[in-house]
Amino acid sequence: MADCSHDCGSCDKSCAERDFRASLHKGSSVKKVIGIVSGKGGVGKSLVTSLLASRVCKDGYKTAILDADITGPSIPESFGLNDHKAEALEEENAVYPVITDSGIQLMSMNFLLPNENDPVIWRGPVIGGAVKQFWTDVIWKDVDFMFVDMPPGTGDVPLTVFQSLPVDGIIIVSSPQQLVRVIVEKAVKMAGMMKIPILGLVENMSYVKCPHCDEKITVFGKSNIDQIAKTFNLPVLARLPMEESTSRLVDEGDVESIQMPELDEAVKVVEKLLEK
Repeated sequence: MADCSHDCGSCDKSCAERDFRASLHKGSSVKKVIGIVSGKGGVGKSLVTSLLASRVCKDGYKTAILDADITGPSIPESFGLNDHKAEALEEENAVYPVITDSGIQLMSMNFLLPNENDPVIWRGPVIGGAVKQFWTDVIWKDVDFMFVDMPPGTGDVPLTVFQSLPVDGIIIVSSPQQLVRVIVEKAVKMAGMMKIPILGLVENMSYVKCPHCDEKITVFGKSNIDQIAKTFNLPVLARLPMEESTSRLVDEGDVESIQMPELDEAVKVVEKLLEK
């Protein structure tokens, strides 16, 4: 909002009560926006974002990824696009996203840096402003589903996304460790405060499947995902295994070729959003 001084200590309004909604570029069209959230780093949020976008695209929908992890973007590398650059059109004051092999539209900070290894040393409000510009200044062509890969935590960027974008729902990614329960609860409560629907939970690194007998080995111990889901009355959409082939294909920039049937239910929930 124009009247926001960013001095929360002197403000008598809750951010959740303000209307910060930003407008798309006049040349853009986005039907549904899904945020991929985690309360902490290292749980595979970007992997889940990439896999969901790839699967939905294969189902015939026009798909996009807005990489909102400005200081730690990993989406371009997963798709083998680290050497690509977004095409800036100064005369139209707009930017076109980079297109993957299967047709997914991507926008990431790495596409705008002179050197992909350059650090982005910005304060929170500037980072939040960059994320908003990815929504307002990029020409997103006829997108059915946009997946927003958010940085971990409940800070400036998730707040900016929840307030500036018309988020239709979020998927919370977790891992089996006991510590994650507290982190997931923070993400759930933030979504509640911002009145953002939670589509469900995805547990990554849930188990390793024995190559000899197919037994599921819980490397991180007993999962807490069912307890968390019951506490907040949320569905568990997927339990993803740890697989060498998945890590290898992501490292090779070939995430679009990964087969992950465990995500079937999550894909169904996302695609049903267009029916509403």
